[in-house]
Amino acid sequence: MDSSVMLRPLLEQAAIPGTLPDGTPVRMLAHGAVGDVARRAGASLRRTEIAALEQGLVPERYLRNFTTLDAAGQARLLRARVALVGLGGLGGHILEGLARMGFGRIRVADHDVFEPTNLNRQLLATEADIGTPKADAAARRMALVNPAVELDVWRDRLEGQDFARFYADADVAIDALGGVAFRPAAEAGAAVAVVPLIAASVAGWTAMVATALPGERGLAGMFFPHGRGASPPAEDVLGCQPPALLVAAGLALSEAVRLALGQPSRLGGPGGRMAVVDLASVSLDRLSLRG
Repeated sequence: MDSSVMLRPLLEQAAIPGTLPDGTPVRMLAHGAVGDVARRAGASLRRTEIAALEQGLVPERYLRNFTTLDAAGQARLLRARVALVGLGGLGGHILEGLARMGFGRIRVADHDVFEPTNLNRQLLATEADIGTPKADAAARRMALVNPAVELDVWRDRLEGQDFARFYADADVAIDALGGVAFRPAAEAGAAVAVVPLIAASVAGWTAMVATALPGERGLAGMFFPHGRGASPPAEDVLGCQPPALLVAAGLALSEAVRLALGQPSRLGGPGGRMAVVDLASVSLDRLSLRG
């Protein structure tokens, strides 16, 4: 029997009464029940969670996403495809947030290995991981955080036209690259793939996040209109402070959720502006990407 046919009665049998944090009653699936139903139906965890939400059943792990999200919105995140390049300070925290929110299909790329200077800010970096590939740590982390995430790992360095291939078929692209050398190519690749690109950057106490919608200029186009970045980059001069990094990751994540749900961009396009947060002065500026 087809797994999709088997899922519905198995999910109904597993459903139990529950409550949202505000006390609203809801039908839910206890955490262990999702995996049990998936195994019995021969279905993936992601497909099982989508089927549950389509039946109005909330997997326990997502209860705290409600009611900012509803069942249809949570299912939409599980169907969404995100392509994230960079698994360092920004990328590791963004990946963690994507998985915990319930984005179901994530493609990641990073060719680098961990070094001691990563330990001040990179979520995926531990003492035991020094010298090991960041991509391998990401795969291990996803298996621990949310095994329903279907992770596609690219371990090669992306250059030039590689970005368009990496972003192909994604609903949302995210640039969490360190430095500036490859940002113009990343933005150009997203334009070729016709995918909105969220770019995040940190320098000292300052976080910057902007979205380049297809056909429009983003962070790289604004700061590097001729395709070249300044040398040395600001993050090398000012360092990368964890508080600013967390702010940038949060802004990028919230924008990713909006775009995946089909909502208007707040950090790009006609109705949006790049966000620049300076934690030293506790200020937020919104800048036009149109120059």
